[in-house]
Amino acid sequence: MYAFDFDRPATLDAALAALQDEDAQALGGGQTLIPTLKQRLAQPSKLVSLTAIPELSGVRADDGALTIGAATTHAAVAEQAAGSYPALACLAAQIGDPAVRNRGTIGGSLANNDPSACYPAAALASGATIVTNARQIAADDYFQGMFATALDEGEIITEVRFPLPEKAAYMKFEQPASRFALVGVFVAKYPDGVRVAVTGASEEGVFRWTEAEAALSADFSPEAIAGLSVPSDDMIGDLHGTPDYRAHLVGVMTARAVRDAV
Repeated sequence: MYAFDFDRPATLDAALAALQDEDAQALGGGQTLIPTLKQRLAQPSKLVSLTAIPELSGVRADDGALTIGAATTHAAVAEQAAGSYPALACLAAQIGDPAVRNRGTIGGSLANNDPSACYPAAALASGATIVTNARQIAADDYFQGMFATALDEGEIITEVRFPLPEKAAYMKFEQPASRFALVGVFVAKYPDGVRVAVTGASEEGVFRWTEAEAALSADFSPEAIAGLSVPSDDMIGDLHGTPDYRAHLVGVMTARAVRDAV
């Protein structure tokens, strides 16, 4: 590590003011940023923790949506969302291990937008709204590629709003060492159609499988996508799996998610 200043403000306004300092960086649960600092891949002059701001934490359901504060931990989502959005609670319960779930936050995960993270699939499949200190961003506009988002410099996520679906499920084929998704698929059925989002598979990060969405909107059953497949051209290839393998897993995990949802 190296020397830096640390600020833990108690209000959103104080946090935004602290982030105006040169090279200041927001800190959520630190599950990605702290290892990055240790490897000298980032060297901010100040870390501004968002974990002591009451308005950034908590889960509430109202008007057909589930709203989650950005500083809410994965463990809290797993516990508090179970009654209103079981599929999202199940996803949160599968993230990492207990230590990660009790420190990592939903806002930090979405701000980092790791290509194998779980929450981006839930947000995109749910048609969620990412609310920041400055604006509201639709999930379809928010994710812009591997580790890339629509957030501007100094802009922070304050909460995430998930429209509640009729049916939903998340299935993850995890990499056993990291417990990230080798391929993860979130399926959500709404009155106006089905949304399917895939994480862990593509070099472009999380994406919607529109061909499967059309088939499942007409027939919400695993059989509806039996003959479909995603191209392997942009799939990730590494020691854990070839692009063809990941493309195959997309279909397998989508069918399993649909089966679980119904």
